[in-house]
Amino acid sequence: MEYPVQVALAGAVTTLPTGPGWWYEPKLDGDRAVVWRRDTVRVQTRSGRDATPAWIDIATAAMDLPPDTVLDGEAVIWRDGRTDFGAVRSRTSARGRRLADLIHRYPASYVAFDCLMLDGRDLRGRPYLERRQALLDVLEPLGPPLQAVPATDDLEVARVWFEVLPEQGIEGIVAKRATGVYRPDRSWRKVRTAETVDVAIVGYTGPPARPRHIVVRLPDGRRVRSQTLTAPLASDIGRYLTAASPGEHAHTTDGEPYTTTDAAVVVEAAAGTTRHAVVTITRIR
Repeated sequence: MEYPVQVALAGAVTTLPTGPGWWYEPKLDGDRAVVWRRDTVRVQTRSGRDATPAWIDIATAAMDLPPDTVLDGEAVIWRDGRTDFGAVRSRTSARGRRLADLIHRYPASYVAFDCLMLDGRDLRGRPYLERRQALLDVLEPLGPPLQAVPATDDLEVARVWFEVLPEQGIEGIVAKRATGVYRPDRSWRKVRTAETVDVAIVGYTGPPARPRHIVVRLPDGRRVRSQTLTAPLASDIGRYLTAASPGEHAHTTDGEPYTTTDAAVVVEAAAGTTRHAVVTITRIR
């Protein structure tokens, strides 16, 4: 398996899929992180960037994994009994002494939900249940801060999670087929507890490597400009924009100029903002 790996994604749905063969996992509010344990440990972001310095406490704990193991999961920070996404974003944007202080004050946990490689064997083509068992086997001797996400094939249990766990920072439920292989598409399904919406990026303002705003297509077809992006979001989105074909000049539904893009990027817009001319982007999906 070559670094970086393309990660599997989840398509948004409004209700949990039902029927035989579906398994459900709570989705915690953190940052996607692929942990590579080879001679040393590297932590990869969803976009393929090396984020090991930001998650050095996770990387240190992951040295106890067997060599040639690759796990997919979520880096989270617990504060006052719930996950704190703001603390996660602070970690990923900090440098130097500030980063060292944040690591000391707010240690991270790693909630793994897939095992992509074990003992050098690529498991991505194996069924979910086989990968799930490999994940449990490899993490069982270790314990926190490395842990496996809970999973169930009981729909009623998943519904209880959906109703009860938001108080602890869960942002939804992810559903996966028991026989499904791991591939970089949206074959997984997710239902959110929060009022957010996934939207596609169609353009941007400013330089593509560090866009100031992005332009998204809303579910009703409007093309609108986002609020000013945070530095970490601009950097992450810029990686996709610079890899895309050169764009053309265009205008939003409200007449604001922007540059088009064919980058296939989906982002999350915060609750309520899509009713207005400017949306707030919270993360890449």
